[in-house]
Formats: sequence, structure tokens, C-alpha cells
Amino acid sequence: MTPSVSQIRIQDLDHLGIVAGIIDSMNLVEQINQILGTHPQEIVSPGQAVKAMIINGLGLVSAPLYLFEKFFVGKATEHFLGDGIAPEHLNDDRLGRVLDKLYEAGLTQVLDFGFSWCAMS
Repeated sequence: MTPSVSQIRIQDLDHLGIVAGIIDSMNLVEQINQILGTHPQEIVSPGQAVKAMIINGLGLVSAPLYLFEKFFVGKATEHFLGDGIAPEHLNDDRLGRVLDKLYEAGLTQVLDFGFSWCAMS
């Protein structure tokens, strides 16, 4: 069955699809979730939030944190980050909590773990 014009949804990938694919091949989301832990009530896991921050940072945008979710409007957010994740889930409160967890875990340890995995691959 061919979808009607009203059912077709166009979203932007740009170069960010490549970035998301590389992050996925590194299993970075899973590694960060393992280090920081997850909670069943979280819509966006810490690893997904970090992936979103990387995508945003490489999207050549220098906007304040409270405008973070606007970057993902019109982009393939579910494709980049996972089913059920919408731009409004990437708010400054969620990102702030993840940044706090990264600080508490020791950012150097988290990054060393991720980069040592890359070197082994």
C-alpha cells in the first residue's frame, strides 16, 4: 500500500546521520549507561543524552542549553536516539542531570573508558 502525501514525514539527517552511526558502532550509549546507570522511568538514558550532546555539538550550533531541544525539531530524533524520544525530552533539566552524573562519576574515567575501547577495536 502506498502512503498518502499526508502520511509522509520528511526529516533532516545531514552529516549527523554519519555521526550517529559512528557513535552507535562504538557502543558509546551502552558504555555510558553502564557507567552511570539508568532508571526505568527515564525516557532518555544518560548515554542517549550524551549522544544528543555530541550530535548537537557537531551540528555547528552554539546555542544556550535551554534552547537545546529546538535543535532537534525537524530532525530525525527518533532515528538518531531511539524510539519514543522527541525533541521535548531533550530539555535542559535532563541534560543538566546527566552532566552532574558525568561529573560525579569522573569525566576523565568515562572518557578514558570510551577511548580505550576505541583503541582496542
